[in-house]
Amino acid sequence: MTIDTIVNEMTGFWTFLCLMLVFFMQCGFTMVEAGLTRAKNAGNIIMKNMMDFCIGTIAFMALGFGLICGPSVNGLFGGYEFVFSDFQSFDWSAFFFNLVFCATAATIVSGAMAERTKFSAYCAYSFIISLLIYPVEAHWIWNAGGWLYNLGFVDFAGSTAVHMTGGVAALIGAAILGPRIGKYKKLDDGSVRVSAIPGHSMTLAALGVFILWFAWYGFNGAAAKTTSDAAQILVTTTISAAIATTTTMFFTWKKNGAPDVSMTLNGSLAGLVGITAGCANVDALGATVIGFICGLVVVLAVEGIDQRLHIDDPVGAVAVHGCCGAIGTLLVGVFDYNNGLLYGGGVHLLLIQILGVCSVICWVAVTMTVVYKVIDATIGLRVSRDEEIEGLDACEHNLASSYADFMFTSYPLAAGDDSTATIPTPEAAVPVAIKQGPQTIVTDADGHVYTKVQIITNENRFDDLKKALGQIGVAGMTVTHVLGCGTQKGKGRTYRGVEIDYDLMPKIQIDIVVSKVPVDAVIDAARHALYTGKIGDGKIFVYNVGDVVRIRTGETGYDALQIQD
Repeated sequence: MTIDTIVNEMTGFWTFLCLMLVFFMQCGFTMVEAGLTRAKNAGNIIMKNMMDFCIGTIAFMALGFGLICGPSVNGLFGGYEFVFSDFQSFDWSAFFFNLVFCATAATIVSGAMAERTKFSAYCAYSFIISLLIYPVEAHWIWNAGGWLYNLGFVDFAGSTAVHMTGGVAALIGAAILGPRIGKYKKLDDGSVRVSAIPGHSMTLAALGVFILWFAWYGFNGAAAKTTSDAAQILVTTTISAAIATTTTMFFTWKKNGAPDVSMTLNGSLAGLVGITAGCANVDALGATVIGFICGLVVVLAVEGIDQRLHIDDPVGAVAVHGCCGAIGTLLVGVFDYNNGLLYGGGVHLLLIQILGVCSVICWVAVTMTVVYKVIDATIGLRVSRDEEIEGLDACEHNLASSYADFMFTSYPLAAGDDSTATIPTPEAAVPVAIKQGPQTIVTDADGHVYTKVQIITNENRFDDLKKALGQIGVAGMTVTHVLGCGTQKGKGRTYRGVEIDYDLMPKIQIDIVVSKVPVDAVIDAARHALYTGKIGDGKIFVYNVGDVVRIRTGETGYDALQIQD
């Protein structure tokens, strides 16, 4: 085996490793989209990201691959190539290379149209994106006969070909589809109130971003021909993403008073998208500036699309992929170290970049508008109001919940807790007189009264409360995780730059039924354990209970409340 053969084999191994990472981006997109949307639609998000790759593969085999890689017809599209015609000599490397990139373009649309799109409609337009929309413009850019390729247009790994294409398709789709119920409300004065709809799991979203960042090294590095080229690509990719993330964090911190978690995650993706076009054509300085600009642009674009255009994009796909994909591609004309404006190349490359970006925008906008309108007029794009409210998991997939086995926990508490912790006794916690309402007090034959004490408070105070109640002899309790706020509607907060009208905060609800232990002792112990003097300490509710039954033994009343050995 010659040195050249070894080098070729190693290059091939690197390429296929990178392509497998690009496929793994489907997992990252799934987690980001699921985390930034509501739990009732998580299964639908999973299905869409799974099926757009599978359906896209079928479409790519049928026509898409030929449109990209076939012999160019006047620089506009490739000639037909049937993948089953000659298995032994077919260029499967090129097929798989282009397939995984095509799937990425299709999956971008999912997030922007999440939580209100029919699954059948999604499958239909995802098929068409992989069949026709993406392959044609990718042929312009990457096929040696493509008209943009021959003009010298630079898009090394797909800021425009993949990301901006997906972003434009997402923008058109979200605009035609309309916002989620409750997102925008027109007021009497003609203005529009924008409401925040927070995602259900920032943990999932963050994990998705880490997966995408990791896989992006394959996305940008797949076309590297030498170790030196690969190293440069990985470094410029890292610099841009890191600078963009940091920029977004500080920008939202300054703008909103706190570093925004979800927006910072978008900032990482913005930097990755922005550098993708020029990762092999810019130096460290260029990567730094591209990252910085994308870190600012993503915040302004997310808020502008939401608060000015009133287009509902739950995950920021249009801002991240559409806007930063276009910006990153244009900035190659400025920072390309061979032909860029700031490197002595004049405006020639920049003008070509502008032409390429505008041409792809026009192609995708026109064709996807037709696609969405046809789908809407035939099978319909949007689910019904009732289906949207109930959630797409239940209505579209007959799935009760993506988290069916996650049940709220009950914490049994035995009397005589051996904890020696001291119950806090704040001076401001003044005694409270228990007032009996106009209800009938129910007693048993022995005169026992059963009372339910319900406490709603912050979870971080639970350990103190549990110890305090154990010290006064409370035999047991049931604890439930709930969401709530008082008349002050919670502390003022923002989500992705939008003020949250009603900030439902995580709380715990503790239910206790007592007879032997005095009610006022329970209330006093709870107040001393939970008191901080700040809004949000919680509330205590007292109810009469008619009777108590122990299921195991059939005991009722007072005996059912006592601890058994």
